[in-house]
Amino acid sequence: MQTFTLVFIFALLLTTLTQIWLAARHIGHVRTHRDKVPEEFASQISLSDHQKAADYTCAKTRAGYPGILLHVALLLVITLGGGLNALSEFWAGWLSDPILHGMALIISTFFIMSAADIPLNYYRTFVIEEQYGFNKMTPAMFFTDLIKQSVLGLLLGAPLLFCVLWLMEKMGESWWLYAWFAWIAFNLFVLAIFPTWIAPLFNKFTPLEDATLKTRIEQLMSKCGFKASGLFVMDGSRRSNHGNAYFTGFGKTKRIVFFDTLLARLNPSEIEAVLAHELGHFKHRHVIKRIVISFAMSLAFLWLLGFLMGQSWFYEGLGVTVAAVPSTAMALLLFFLVMPVFTFLLHPISSIYSRKHEFEADAYAAQNASADDLIHALVKLYQDNAATLTPDPLHSAFYDSHPPAAIRVAHLQSQGQA
Repeated sequence: MQTFTLVFIFALLLTTLTQIWLAARHIGHVRTHRDKVPEEFASQISLSDHQKAADYTCAKTRAGYPGILLHVALLLVITLGGGLNALSEFWAGWLSDPILHGMALIISTFFIMSAADIPLNYYRTFVIEEQYGFNKMTPAMFFTDLIKQSVLGLLLGAPLLFCVLWLMEKMGESWWLYAWFAWIAFNLFVLAIFPTWIAPLFNKFTPLEDATLKTRIEQLMSKCGFKASGLFVMDGSRRSNHGNAYFTGFGKTKRIVFFDTLLARLNPSEIEAVLAHELGHFKHRHVIKRIVISFAMSLAFLWLLGFLMGQSWFYEGLGVTVAAVPSTAMALLLFFLVMPVFTFLLHPISSIYSRKHEFEADAYAAQNASADDLIHALVKLYQDNAATLTPDPLHSAFYDSHPPAAIRVAHLQSQGQA
């Protein structure tokens, strides 16, 4: 057995067992604290709502077990089980051009993996979300969205894939640098068109009509030096009872979006505080910082791929014989299939960085709106979204981009007293 095969199996086993262990810890911790509302929330959250959040959290976490095991099984079948060799030979009988062959290989592989997730997503939507009163989707809407997402993915992804494979074939050893520039251009293009072309394919966006609220928000934006192309309400209630708010796009395409469920639940001062938090991300340039980090990491990964694609042990260690490699597409596919296995344990670094941004945005909201209003808004959102107030600390540190409720509220209270 190849040395790299053993390394891959060990990393896959470590990642899988860690995921299962973290999920079990999370369920156990939430259940242990199910029957008592944390003291700092006792006056605002009822015991029944707290227990609903605990049960909902446990149900969602348990539902993740089949997905973990399915992903492991598919990955082993596709790699060490010879699945990629079989797919490559199949497409070789139809396509002789290496770039077209590579595109067919990559697209069909991800189609198989995505199709395997459909039953699990269906169960989460129509069993778990339905059981806890969040789902508003119909099966027809579910599959319509799925078709839209697939077509959109092909329309956007296929040209990018063709470009990258062409660069890998034609640009010599420095292909990864040219591919990086193409990747940057693609991401900026998607960011630019998302608000006006992509998002409306799935939801209806209407201008905010509440004149009083609109004036209040515009005054806050002026105070914060933020300019947007418009204030919009999204019909999130068509699919779910969950609520949120966000701003999207960049440059002249920036727009602020409120879920209709959020507007229905929060009062104007709470909405202002939530928006002030989002504007805090803008003021601290969090989006730009994350984009820069993402681009830097993608450059490092592409350089690494440029090295690995010339190493026979990389292919053979993952069940692909060198003779069966039709083009650079196999290297690209293998890399993106197995990289999450080797980077999983780095998740806490991303979570820590994201939480730092959340604390900064909260502090900005406390300075430009009201810390108390933001706390009240967050508690309502925790309640409405059935978000647990007692996550397992280690599970939360690994996965959660936002601080746990108790820590976040305590931080905001300290800001309000400052």
